[in-house]
Amino acid sequence: MENKKLPEVWQRGPIAGIPQLLQPVAHALLQADEEIKALMTDFPDVLLYETPADLASPAFHLQHLTGVLDRLFTYARKEMLNEQQLNYLSQEGKLAQIPYTAMALADAFSKQVDKALEQLRNTDESTLTDFRGVGRAQIPSTVIGLLVHAAEHTMRHTGQLLVTVKILKAGL
Repeated sequence: MENKKLPEVWQRGPIAGIPQLLQPVAHALLQADEEIKALMTDFPDVLLYETPADLASPAFHLQHLTGVLDRLFTYARKEMLNEQQLNYLSQEGKLAQIPYTAMALADAFSKQVDKALEQLRNTDESTLTDFRGVGRAQIPSTVIGLLVHAAEHTMRHTGQLLVTVKILKAGL
């Protein structure tokens, strides 16, 4: 049987329950999730912390993708980061006492995407231009600004992860 590649997520139509104006955010997050799952399947765990040509390691990208998504969506809810989130931020890309596996990190990102989609489903479109302060400095943004940046940032790191993984696999 022929293995047909699905169209990109945005070409498959609306995501159920997601407000119209937030569809592009949902599409980008789901696209990244699919690409990361495929990319990390069978990726050698021994290469997770490698930094070819001083690029960030795959482990960093995977942890950062999960953490940034969590942090930006927290700010979109008009909440400050908690101690657990700040601790996670300080550990992104660092070798854990029990090293992560590629699939465990990909699964953690996938769970964060699921949480983000649930938040998108519960976001009232009338709040999209509401002010949101980011971080201790309360850098000005809006709900839609944070959500769109989360999608853009996710795709940027997904691309960087793809390049790093291909370089590392080519060196095997």
